[in-house]
Amino acid sequence: MKTPEECESITDIRAEIDRRDRQIVALLGERLRYARAASRFKTSEASVRAVERVRNLLEQRRAWAAEEGLDPEVIEKMYRDLLIFFIEEEMNDWKASKEQ
Repeated sequence: MKTPEECESITDIRAEIDRRDRQIVALLGERLRYARAASRFKTSEASVRAVERVRNLLEQRRAWAAEEGLDPEVIEKMYRDLLIFFIEEEMNDWKASKEQ
């Protein structure tokens, strides 16, 4: 692994970007597993959707983005898209557990 300053070519840069993207995707997979596990503790569809939690989460991610020099709007949009997917997966698991 190299820092951006240690990279000596565009090939080095691309390899390091790919390495980090792979880590990000793996972390998203792990996050999905936690979201699905959370369905065991939810008592209603409203608790799965957790509107207030989503609002707070997005505000916090915006702040984190600003701290990292990222555009908070872009990060919020990315998280909104991810949360739509994660919440639907959690909802599917929650509904399936109620049918048993």
